[in-house]
Amino acid sequence: MYCDLCLRKATVYLPTMGRMDKGFYRGVEPVAAVSASNTNALRQTLAETIARGNPDVPMLRRREWPPPVVLKYAGVKSWSAFERGMRLWSISEKNGNFQIAEQEKQPNGMWRGKPAQTIAFPPGTTTDDVIERMIAIVQEATRQQ
Repeated sequence: MYCDLCLRKATVYLPTMGRMDKGFYRGVEPVAAVSASNTNALRQTLAETIARGNPDVPMLRRREWPPPVVLKYAGVKSWSAFERGMRLWSISEKNGNFQIAEQEKQPNGMWRGKPAQTIAFPPGTTTDDVIERMIAIVQEATRQQ
């Protein structure tokens, strides 16, 4: 399981991350947008997004990718506009082991996990525990903005 969580202007955007043939992911519908301060809505939205998992989506060539699905929810026209002031985290689970990684933009425009800002949870950690930690991270990041 893999999901992205974008924080922009105190709103959390959670697209469903579709898995392409080669193990790459791209955001697809449904997308949730919820206030970072609304703990209950954030908890429910994270749980639903994680439970939805990663539906298979067609592998597209880079030039065939549509604009990022979150743009219409944020009311912006371009990814560069959306990125301004955005913070991005990924939540992943492999073989029962969860990880939260804050992402940073690379010089090539791609986003990669910041090793110093990665939380690897011990085996047996529940989805609920990961969600509560993610909520705390997002709400603290919102207070810092």
